[in-house]
Amino acid sequence: MQGTIVGLYVAPTGGVPKHSVECLEVSKSGCSGDRQNDLKHHGGPSRAVCLLSEEIIEQLQESGHPISGGTTGENVLVRGFDWNMFDIGSVLSTSTLTLRITGAATPCKTIKASFLDGQFNLLSHKKNPHQTRWYAEVLHPGQLRIGMDITHRVSTDSL
Repeated sequence: MQGTIVGLYVAPTGGVPKHSVECLEVSKSGCSGDRQNDLKHHGGPSRAVCLLSEEIIEQLQESGHPISGGTTGENVLVRGFDWNMFDIGSVLSTSTLTLRITGAATPCKTIKASFLDGQFNLLSHKKNPHQTRWYAEVLHPGQLRIGMDITHRVSTDSL
């Protein structure tokens, strides 16, 4: 399955919203220029990159939510995937980088401004498995650019 990178986001001082960048260096420890304020729940090698689908953002916007790219803490916004096919162990690759999904990014009140009535749990994997932000580890570091093709495959390798 192939999609496209449509947004890249970082927050040099932590928190949200993250601001848009054209390219992003990604190492095993995370995204260059991005900082997390809560290291207990965010960041580190197993949560080096946070991904979200642009189609999910569009669905939420159609329901009136003020969400947009970078407002919920994602680093990479992708388009063109069946998000229901994503799960722990899924592998995403570009010509320069490989990521593996390690788990769902549990939403918290920090992102409530992106939702009507603070309904940040709309991105809860437990409550809405089809509307999930995913964390990924970096298998092969590299650089990402807006407009790059990105492929998804279900991994048979164990984490």
